[in-house]
This record gives sequence, structure tokens and C-alpha cells, in this order.
Amino acid sequence: MATTHTHSAARLMMAPSVLLLLAWMIVPLAMTIYFSFLRYNLLMPGMEEFAGFTNYKYFLTDPAFFAALKNTLILVGSVLAITVIGGIALALLLDQPMFGQGIVRILVIAPFFIMPTVSALVWKNMLMNPVNGLFAWIAKSLGMQPIDWLATAPLTSIIIIVAWQWLPFATLIIFTALQSLDEEQKEASEMDGAGPISKLVYIILPHLSRAMTVVVLIETIFLLSVFAEILVTTNGGPGTQSTNLTYLIYAQALLQFDVGGASAGGIVAVILANIVAFFLIRLIGKNLES
Repeated sequence: MATTHTHSAARLMMAPSVLLLLAWMIVPLAMTIYFSFLRYNLLMPGMEEFAGFTNYKYFLTDPAFFAALKNTLILVGSVLAITVIGGIALALLLDQPMFGQGIVRILVIAPFFIMPTVSALVWKNMLMNPVNGLFAWIAKSLGMQPIDWLATAPLTSIIIIVAWQWLPFATLIIFTALQSLDEEQKEASEMDGAGPISKLVYIILPHLSRAMTVVVLIETIFLLSVFAEILVTTNGGPGTQSTNLTYLIYAQALLQFDVGGASAGGIVAVILANIVAFFLIRLIGKNLES
């Protein structure tokens, strides 16, 4: 009886925060769904009218949507590949005894704590600038022509910037998992004649599979909504070469003032993100069961 009373009291105490969280999510979502069925432009206040699925049809048939979807998939896939592979390599490196190991670990993780806007500005003005940037200085020193990265390879530049930000996160998660690997298991494999490659393939990588799945799941959720790096560096251009779904929705809402079309795009993006999250959660569930 006392246990039931305790559980009821706990639920009652949690209820306000749960209701606030639901309101925080459901009210904006409901308003977005409502606006997505309206022909609503901020330049024409008071002229709203019901449009049905016209906004969805326009958004899904717009060539910019397919370009943004392709760029989003390329961005997410490329950053995941770089951060997972690079995270494994850095974790293995940090696991080796070295002088100043603590300082090195802090320096490797430090980029994750830099705000995306600041990071993008540093890359844009100090590294990728074709006149005064570090990459331009290196190219000139080698007798080569400097490259305007953000103009000639905008999506690649965004991938590099975002991967640099998320590599420390992947390294931290994978390194933490690597610390739990039994040293006796590695020593036994060495006694059986296993080389570094065999140890990596048959012992280390299987042990890191769950950590890598967690990295993929968490990073994918955040990478689908990359925005600040694009806004600060390329503004989605040239054309739509570096436009992802998030920036396309922003442009439609706050540059073209089409709230109805942008709301429809937002709902489409939410549906796509939930589909991706569903498959990733099933994937991580299978890994945890195995």
C-alpha cells in the first residue's frame, strides 16, 4: 500500500514538468501543421486562405527540395564516415602511453565546446579565406594557386567544418568504450600470434560496435538540422549547392516570407527525421540485444 502511494506521489510531482514538455512540443507542432494548410505570406497580412495540400505539393515538386535532400544526405553520410573512422583512429592513438597524455586528450576534445557560429567564422575567415587564410598561405608557399573553398567546393567545405566540430564527440564516446576493453583479452590474442590488424578487426571493432552505434544515432539527429555553419559561410550557395533541408525551410520562411510553404517543408523534414530515427533506434536495439 505504501509503495503504491509513493508511486502516485512521484507521478503527481512529475506531472507538471511532463505537461510543460508536451505543451512545449505539441503546441508549436500543431501550429506548424495548421499553417502548412494555409496560403500565408507575411507580405500580405490578413490574406490567409485555406490551401489544402497545395503547399506540400509545391514543396515536394520544387527542384530545390531534391537538391536540398541530396545535400542533406551527403552531408550526414560524409560527416558520419569521417567522425566514426577518425574517432576510432584518435581513440586508439589516445589510448597509447605518451608524454602529456591528459593535455592531448583535452586538446582533442576542445573543438566540441566551440559554438557552431564561432567555429564557422574561424574556418571562413582564418582558414579558408582565399586571400588571407591559412590554406591560401600554404598553397602560395608551395607555389600553387589558392583555392576559394567556399565558392568552388561549398558542400565539401561545410562537411569539413561540421566534421571538425563532431569528431571530438565521436572520439570521446569511442575512447570511453575502448577503456573498458579487457587488457587480458588483448594480451591473449597477442600470445596467439594476432597482429595489429587482426586485433583491430576481431577484438577492438566488435567491442566498439555499441559505441559506434550510439555515435551514429546521436550525430544523425543533430546533423539533420545543421544550419548555423551554412548561414555563416555560404548562405546555401552558390545556387543550392550547399543548401540542406533546414536552410531551405529557413529561406522559404524568412527570405521569401512564405510561412505556409515553409511550414509544409518543416512537417516533411520532421517526418523524414523520424523515419531515420526509427531505423537507427531499431539498429541500436539489435546491437544491444546481440
